[in-house]
Amino acid sequence: MFRIIFVLDILNGRAVHAIKGERSKYHPVQDSVICTSSIPLDIISALSPKEIYIADLNHLQHLGDNFELIGQISENLVTMVDIGVENMMDIEKCARIADTIILGTETVSLDLIEKAAVRFPGRINVSIDMKNCRVLTTDEKMAVHPLELAEILNGYAIKDIILLDLARVGTGLGIDRDFFQEIYEVSDHNLLAGGGIRDMDDIEALKKIGVSGALVATAVHNGKIPGELLRLKR
Repeated sequence: MFRIIFVLDILNGRAVHAIKGERSKYHPVQDSVICTSSIPLDIISALSPKEIYIADLNHLQHLGDNFELIGQISENLVTMVDIGVENMMDIEKCARIADTIILGTETVSLDLIEKAAVRFPGRINVSIDMKNCRVLTTDEKMAVHPLELAEILNGYAIKDIILLDLARVGTGLGIDRDFFQEIYEVSDHNLLAGGGIRDMDDIEALKKIGVSGALVATAVHNGKIPGELLRLKR
């Protein structure tokens, strides 16, 4: 079943609208069709998503954290959490507040991915963080084309690969269908698409390719992807 996963970017206890990874420009969510509040628990209560991706923007920027709030959310929802992991200590912290730990190429090494997959089997997602089809990384082993990195990751026991194009985040520009087709053909892992998902046409295109799911925020807040598709059926 195709997974449509709600994205919640949290900064200073508020849900913010992420734009192109330019964190200085993030502002609290407003004019959302989900609810009028930017308080994360209010948004979650209104939407009741099956699954949620949370980014702790405070911890990502070394400006404190939102761990207590994220822990509350994780008590009742299936969560994958990105805290900007840099070392095993961060992974241990994230494991205490999330079902699935996200390791982003922007902050981790390939060696750390391998160690984390052994330490927390079935609980590690790797986010291939990109801008304009270039992998963001400080590890020369991962400073390759995203296609090549996806092939390298075939040798690692991870859960999902997230393909996150930061240049498209919050823009509604739509997806690069050819790119996702190419990645799908070489990867052995489930693929999740993130960044710029515009509407249901993009969702249907990803399904047709064989991608396993999509990370969405803006298109849900503006109503282009119906909230009921993300909702937990009771």
